[in-house]
Amino acid sequence: MEVFIELSIIIGITVLIAGIIRLLKQPLIIGYILAGIIVSPYFLNVVKSTETISIFAQIGVTLLLFIVGLSLSPKVIKEVGKVSLITGLGQIIFTSLFGFLISRILGFSVIVSIYIAIALTFSSTIIIMKLLSDKKDLEKLYGKISIGFLLVQDIFVIILLMVISSFSGNLGIDSLSFGKILGGILLIGGFVLVSIYVLPSLSKFFAKSQEFLFLFSIGWGLGLAALFYYMGFSMEIGALIAGISLSMSPFHYEISSKMKPLRDFFIILFFILLGSQMVFGNMGDLIIPAIIFSLFILIGNPLIVMILMGFLGYRKKVGFQAGFTVAQISEFSLILIVLGVSVGHLTGEILSLVTIVGLITISGSTYLIMYSESIYPYFSKYLSIFERKKLIEKEKDSEDCNVVLFGYNRIGYDILHSFKKLKEDFLVIDYNPETILELSKQNIKCKYGDVDDDEFLNELNLVKTKMVVSTIPEFETNLLLVDKIRQINKKAIIITTSHNIEEANELYSMGATYVIMPHFLGGSQASKMIDEYKFDVNKFLREKKKHIKYLKNKKRLGHEHPRAEKNR
Repeated sequence: MEVFIELSIIIGITVLIAGIIRLLKQPLIIGYILAGIIVSPYFLNVVKSTETISIFAQIGVTLLLFIVGLSLSPKVIKEVGKVSLITGLGQIIFTSLFGFLISRILGFSVIVSIYIAIALTFSSTIIIMKLLSDKKDLEKLYGKISIGFLLVQDIFVIILLMVISSFSGNLGIDSLSFGKILGGILLIGGFVLVSIYVLPSLSKFFAKSQEFLFLFSIGWGLGLAALFYYMGFSMEIGALIAGISLSMSPFHYEISSKMKPLRDFFIILFFILLGSQMVFGNMGDLIIPAIIFSLFILIGNPLIVMILMGFLGYRKKVGFQAGFTVAQISEFSLILIVLGVSVGHLTGEILSLVTIVGLITISGSTYLIMYSESIYPYFSKYLSIFERKKLIEKEKDSEDCNVVLFGYNRIGYDILHSFKKLKEDFLVIDYNPETILELSKQNIKCKYGDVDDDEFLNELNLVKTKMVVSTIPEFETNLLLVDKIRQINKKAIIITTSHNIEEANELYSMGATYVIMPHFLGGSQASKMIDEYKFDVNKFLREKKKHIKYLKNKKRLGHEHPRAEKNR
């Protein structure tokens, strides 16, 4: 009963602190850590049942990593692309290197410097996904790239946690158990085979009952975590592998959504416990290193990403916005340091230091990400050094084009075929360098650019353009485009895209000639087929063959349908 009362008081205080943090528009993780500090022995001294809360916190971390594993499907990893792989690995290498040098300059030992340097490389998947979703930027180029290098980081976490849990005592090559690592690799290989050949059939059986699916998910995640712990590894690595093994199941989105409320409750206790364990005895000695590390994360990490993306041929604005998404440390950084403390490599002071860095960088990066559009104009003219002179060598000239297509994506692919039939000069504009290079190989006139960039729009010659088609899904972007074109060209046919009836009406009122609504196109097409074919099954089967061929070609080009928001 005492534990229940203690938890009730802790949660009550957390609700109060989290409410204030929410009003300040900060991630709630900050509120959880601050609540932990308030209930710690240094303030209210509420936490008495540390062992019980620690068990709950461990369950929270296990569930968190299980859900992260669910999003690491090999199919998703394949779709990450070259830019995410290069940027992700490059950011990990350079941040670790500079972080280690800064740590050594500040007087930390080699072991402590290694831990701090690696902890500084991780960015928060949860926070970034939430902020990008709130901004509706998940489908923008910088959003996709950010998600890609987050996946690269998560894969790196898997390997790292396995290695750390394989050390005994001091960090050194002599204390590394290669037998344990080999056993872990074999264990993972076994579960990969199970996930390919056994789990798909089992998951169909479990999915017949929603309650059974939920129970199976918990049992699978915690069971594998316990098995890996029994084998001498950390529970974290077991939870990740459990999630990955289920990631190829057709029900992994549903499993993830069902597990999140349970995860959220227990992970709250992890951060509260983290805050309560902070050491304030020598806080004066930690302030200067915390500020230096925080400035490195808030300024250095974005610079590293901007340099890498500029080298790969991306415009300065895309690199600028993507860079801000790595301007904080992650919940994984804190988990890594906690693991280092548990195996005896680190002390409580280092945990306090990294936690302070987490509070500063998470707070700062939230504002940087949310207001990146407003901040960019102030730095735009200084960022040209991060942009290659020739963004795309084979970029075609945009002069004197009667037809312009903004966005060569799923819809644009079909529209391009209609443009070819018009026998008019046409131009394709896209913000993905790889797409531009592919179009260039086909001798299609194209230009690399971001429609959200006002400078870029001003460079285009649209005064005499007869038709403009935008397949870009963002409403604000289409609104800007319509307004810009109507200011200089009253006669142009403007076709845009919308997924919302109210937004479609607003685009019409601003001057759009026609608004494509993809969600309604399928029903309209099916209706026309029914009217024309009636009950002639052979005609439907002919359409089926043509459609299958069409879909195969679309998939070959990478035009997969976007994932539903629920898996975000």
